[in-house]
Amino acid sequence: MSEDKKLAKDYLIFRQGQENLFGENDSVEDGIEKIRSKLSDLTNIKNLHFLLGAGASSDAIPAMGPLIKNVTERVEAQQTLTQLAFNQGELSHNDLKKLFKSAKDVSPNNLENILGTLYSKRAYQKGVGRTDRLNDFLINLIESEIYSSINIDCTSVQAEHSLNLYKKLYQKLALRNKDLARVNVFTTNNDLLSETALGFLNINYNNGFSSGLSRTFNPARFSYTFSRKVDPSVEKYEPLENMVYLFKLHGSISWIESDDNSFFNIKEVDVTPNKPPSDKNVLIYPTPLKQNKSLGSPYADLIREFQNKLLLQHGVLIVIGYSFSDEHINNAIYSALASNSSLSVIIFGNYHPTENLTRLTDRRIYQISGEIEVPVDAGAPPQKEKIHYFSYIVNNFIPDLDRSKDSEILEEFIKSMKSVGDKK
Repeated sequence: MSEDKKLAKDYLIFRQGQENLFGENDSVEDGIEKIRSKLSDLTNIKNLHFLLGAGASSDAIPAMGPLIKNVTERVEAQQTLTQLAFNQGELSHNDLKKLFKSAKDVSPNNLENILGTLYSKRAYQKGVGRTDRLNDFLINLIESEIYSSINIDCTSVQAEHSLNLYKKLYQKLALRNKDLARVNVFTTNNDLLSETALGFLNINYNNGFSSGLSRTFNPARFSYTFSRKVDPSVEKYEPLENMVYLFKLHGSISWIESDDNSFFNIKEVDVTPNKPPSDKNVLIYPTPLKQNKSLGSPYADLIREFQNKLLLQHGVLIVIGYSFSDEHINNAIYSALASNSSLSVIIFGNYHPTENLTRLTDRRIYQISGEIEVPVDAGAPPQKEKIHYFSYIVNNFIPDLDRSKDSEILEEFIKSMKSVGDKK
């Protein structure tokens, strides 16, 4: 073995249950190829599902750290004092800063826990028949900052890289073999990158909302199969190939509460980037209390769809950029694994939580993570790239699903024969 050969086991993780799938002498290149080969097999199973978390949009949407910094700056800003004086009268800016500091001291680097503390205080005050206008003001300020960070122009330079990745992902998924079920994409993200990418590619998608001027929510739409007539002379139809099912588990910045006489009173509207939120926006902000909020409509209906899809026979769930911080989603996955012996779960990420799917010995669960060096330009040092990040997964691991296994085998055979011919 060459001394400078880099072994897969030293840089990458590829486990089935707790078993390492790399050979003792597999190189990094061998390891990447093994992962790619296994994913090619698993993504050709009948029912394919994706679960996309915040990591999938992290190049365009600020992560928790920058968000806390932005909120802190807004709390400290003079314009906040002016707004507070206008809205709250006798309450002072110093009182606001003290309240934020006390909530932040409990969990300095986690905006989710900060909001949870403030929500808990509001719930207690409401329970004893009181109101805390300062606490409510701070909650609104934080929620407004979160909304502003999500409500970006998805066609801007800021979002260009992320949008291109989403477009590449959906371009691969939409042309899935027509004999297999259409792909289900579940996401905890509230942004509009998926919808923008799908619209740009002219890919049909079903997100549970009707078409027309008043786009109202109806989860029954997820059971619809969109078909086209194959033969005009007979009643023969086939499902649309260019189709994706999109489930936004935590709502969207484009959803608002509706006064229309629709069954679920939720409708989808066009959103102007960089505008402040409406008081009727329907989305779940990141707090420990989100499981309670998810019990209401439309979230309970979306979680039910998530559970139902995972119970379909011969399915694969690919998890990308999700932190496993949502108990209701985790429970749905655990329940599906317990009930559906034909379900496999592929988890991209290097997790060290106290309780997680990656700790189980179940061989239906795969974990993939690691870091490799990627050449950039001649003479320039290589860049390090994490293989469990959205960009690497889309560019290197997700196969073109419109290609049949037979064509792949034929292509590999042609390559091998050409290689033999070149050596002669």
